Amino acid sequence: MLKNISLKPYNTFGFDQKAQWFTEASSITEIIQAFEKAYEEKIPLHILGGGSNVLLTQNLSGIVLKNNLKGITKLKEDEDFIWLKVAGGEVWHDFTQHCVANNWGGIENMSLIPGSVGAAPMQNIGAYGVELQSVFVSLEAINRQSGEIKTFTKEECDFGYRYSIFKGPEKDKWMITSVVFQLTKQNHQLKTHYGNIEEELKGIENPTIKDVSQAVINIRQSKLPNPAELGNAGSFFKNPYITLAQAEKLKTEH
Repeated sequence: MLKNISLKPYNTFGFDQKAQWFTEASSITEIIQAFEKAYEEKIPLHILGGGSNVLLTQNLSGIVLKNNLKGITKLKEDEDFIWLKVAGGEVWHDFTQHCVANNWGGIENMSLIPGSVGAAPMQNIGAYGVELQSVFVSLEAINRQSGEIKTFTKEECDFGYRYSIFKGPEKDKWMITSVVFQLTKQNHQLKTHYGNIEEELKGIENPTIKDVSQAVINIRQSKLPNPAELGNAGSFFKNPYITLAQAEKLKTEH
């Protein structure tokens, strides 16, 4: 565990704030050791994934724990689907490209979203007409107080629009260590209706999973700078919810 470490390399804005204590965990044992130190010394514990969902405006007291769990494991497969268990510290975009290279469908529309696999279920990430919950099976997480390891099913995660229980009643109680996905191996239905994907695919007669992924990458890169060149946190927003009456009124007036 290191003291007074700059977090500049660990957040996509590139802000040069310091962590009182900093450690990278590559195993469950190392995670639990960090939990125990924070509990014993009664100091804050901050969990860091890809650093794209934080705005560091000051130094952080306590321990900053970087999720560095790695690994993609095939659990099972049949003629139509493959089930993968992915460690929480894997880079989300690297995982999407791994799947694209193997022609496994379901997450190609979410290419180039910054962040880690472990952070993805927390807000049910989504882009270009696809959400994480459409390929999600379950996840494993460690309780930050007791050290208990628990499996959460899709139903237990209570996914909604950019929402899960980890942003609601279970906020700050768990650290997600792995996620299980079910992806298609054949007969995958490409989703190209959202945004400018169809326009980007013009001239491609029979687009593939790889084509859709590249189209999304091209669109995102045209709208957002590379965080390595200009600090940013990608595209993050929530569309507003309104009542049906409000929607009808807006259509009438405009």
